[in-house]
Amino acid sequence: MTTDVYVGLGSNLENPTAQLARAVMELARLPRTTLQAQSPFYASRPVGPQDQPDFVNGAVKLSTGLSPHQLLDHLQAIEQTHGRERLRHWGPRTLDLDVLLFGSEVLNDERLTVPHAELPNRDFALQPLLDLDPELQLPDGRRIDQLRAQCPDNQLRKLPPMAGSD
Repeated sequence: MTTDVYVGLGSNLENPTAQLARAVMELARLPRTTLQAQSPFYASRPVGPQDQPDFVNGAVKLSTGLSPHQLLDHLQAIEQTHGRERLRHWGPRTLDLDVLLFGSEVLNDERLTVPHAELPNRDFALQPLLDLDPELQLPDGRRIDQLRAQCPDNQLRKLPPMAGSD
């Protein structure tokens, strides 16, 4: 049995667009997991400390047989291969991978909160989700398009596709 999962990607260090493109390829190779779709990438101002470069963000839809915590372990391992350092809350990073939605599951423990707790406040996560599925809803029935319409503006800018991608 597999579950549809949405993972948010973000980077603002060391060629962020290339970091995300590489991460998408790595996500496609996860065990018991299939990459279903990839959103365009977007640039936006950082959330939190403003003394850092703008971020590049996107999202992917995966179909996985992994549990939420198994998936989280794999995402954190990918972050580590990209040199992720957790030096400052909402600080700069080479790669950030977040489980945004895991099917219709609602989880909240010391390691993982799904749906992602800040999702309604993050246009850079909501817009890529809309690109992947305009009808997408949270487990509580709130529609992603409605959340996006009410979301604070973070100066989101759609980036052109990378050379060699669709």
